[in-house]
Amino acid sequence: MADPMIVKHAEDVLRVVHGGESTAAAPGTVESSWSRCVNRFRLDPSRLYSPTVVDAGLLKDRQAQYDELVQIAREEMDSLYEQIAGSGYALLLTDASGIILCEKVDPALRQMFRSAGLMVGADWSEEREGTNGIGTCISEGRPVTIYRADHFRARHIGLTCSGAPIRDAAGRVLAVLDASSVDARETRASQTHTRALVNLSAHIIEKCLFLRLHQHHMLLRFHLRPELVNLLHDGALALAEDGTVVAADLTAAKLLGVDRQDLAGRSVFEIFDTGMRELATADVRNAIWQIRELRHGRRYFANLSPGGRRQPPPVREPAERAVVEVAPSAGTGQAMTLEDLAGNDPQMLRNVRCARRIAHSEVSVLIRGPTGTGKEAFAKALHLASDRADKPYVAVNCAAIPESLIESELFGYKSGAFTGARKEGMRGRIAQANGGTLFLDEIGDMPLLLQTRLLRVLEEREVVPLGGETAFKVDIRVLSASHRNLREMIDRGTFREDLYYRLNGITLELPSLAERADKERLIRQIIACETRDGRPVAVEVDAFQRLLEYPWPGNIRELRNVIRTALAICEGGLVTLHDLPAEIREGAAGQASAPAQALAPALTAQAAPAAAEDTQDGNPLLAAERSALMAAIERNRWNMSSTASQLGMSRNTLYRKIKRHGIPIGAARWDKL
Repeated sequence: MADPMIVKHAEDVLRVVHGGESTAAAPGTVESSWSRCVNRFRLDPSRLYSPTVVDAGLLKDRQAQYDELVQIAREEMDSLYEQIAGSGYALLLTDASGIILCEKVDPALRQMFRSAGLMVGADWSEEREGTNGIGTCISEGRPVTIYRADHFRARHIGLTCSGAPIRDAAGRVLAVLDASSVDARETRASQTHTRALVNLSAHIIEKCLFLRLHQHHMLLRFHLRPELVNLLHDGALALAEDGTVVAADLTAAKLLGVDRQDLAGRSVFEIFDTGMRELATADVRNAIWQIRELRHGRRYFANLSPGGRRQPPPVREPAERAVVEVAPSAGTGQAMTLEDLAGNDPQMLRNVRCARRIAHSEVSVLIRGPTGTGKEAFAKALHLASDRADKPYVAVNCAAIPESLIESELFGYKSGAFTGARKEGMRGRIAQANGGTLFLDEIGDMPLLLQTRLLRVLEEREVVPLGGETAFKVDIRVLSASHRNLREMIDRGTFREDLYYRLNGITLELPSLAERADKERLIRQIIACETRDGRPVAVEVDAFQRLLEYPWPGNIRELRNVIRTALAICEGGLVTLHDLPAEIREGAAGQASAPAQALAPALTAQAAPAAAEDTQDGNPLLAAERSALMAAIERNRWNMSSTASQLGMSRNTLYRKIKRHGIPIGAARWDKL
């Protein structure tokens, strides 16, 4: 015979879910969670589900993946436990999916908690356990207390759980800290104190993790009160060498009154009335000084820590070989967000900041960058960040479709429009994107005639299919991308200037992989994403160093293919030097001297005539450098990314040298050369 308490609880839950009133207190958060449990997860509140516990191998992998977080959290959990010892609570740390990674519990009560399913390795997501302090905290993204009958499942109505989220630098829930009691006798109101303690500890863990992860960056710590600077309650900005904000913690965003995602990618000099010289001086004297926020003129007290050199990758010694260990990705396979793509690179952070500001507008975006830098991934992420995210996203690679077919692909056709046409006709890509986003990749490869038709569609917002007479309206937001210099194409008459201005509401330049400041993070991220069996991957230090040193002319696409192949052919989950392609194994060793090797032949060939030129105030060395640069640029057919890669310098450095030597580019090139 069913337990009357279980039956009554199940009736209360279902009554509330179906719009009725409950005799139990069920705040809005609980009602929403109960609805998810019934309608989305198809759970039965009266059924006695067995706890879901992951196997030991998967648990070990998760703990390794969150190792740094667990180390920091254990110290704070010890401190918090001292404050609640004897009250019958256990402290639990879970990952973002609700799996318990570690615990702090009175040994005398451990078996009682295990009987309730509260043990290391147990999955306490809402999908598995219904409404609870861990799973509901993850779903709601904020601190929650689930008190006794607030739980969805009847077997949990003796529990009381208070969970608080721990977030990463992008503001996403990374983990949950939870305090649970299996026999709570206190009132609901008394749980407010417990939740406040848990939330405070979660904030401390989050801050310590932020400082640990960004210890290699400059850290600007600030607060309204000088005595709180360099303590856990100040605001912290991680800065790149040029003053770009790489990341901001939650307190920094609150102190400045902005969203912390709006801080990433901005220059610190746009936020505060300080310059690099002042920052450098402050770094030397290690003092607290006054700065003013520019938007409102509010005064803060600040300190700058210089940031140490990046620590070498963690190594272990299997088979007496030093390796870099990479945990598998815990990702869901969903498309990457703008923040995922930005990483810690200043240029990408600035791109993301601009993209977020125009995400909900109708501004057209042109994404430029060398082949393989992730232009399509960036466009998809921008679509997902917009208010069209739930509408169609249609991508067209203008370089991959034969010129004879691209018109019908874009505009569609009516039945019988041409020989071989489908009897029922075909909707074009523009029509398929109606209401959503149309991404035109490699727009520079679109034939001139079609550029004219596309311009008319963008201006009039209507399409006429091939063989049709009636136009129909379309509502699309257009994103485009090209690795070509469209300005130069306009000068040569191969790209319409009016279409360029229609597509170029804002231009975002994606840096090559060689230019990115977070290349090591990207390599680790791609290794983690390409790991298929859920086990950590080990990469020999020498092999990892080759991956770091190689110039990657094919950019992220080439890197992904190399890693995918290496993981497929390596033995025992260990990638060695011999698993990498020959050009990476052999080429990396000579990279340090590549600039000299590239310049030396040109210098030898050009030095004599250059010395006679009346340039650079008669300085033969500068004249020779100019000639060498010109020779390298010509060899690479004016492709600046390829030229910079061959010379072993960034594009920014190359452009500075071009400007210094007065080398004409763009329209000026054809006038002066």
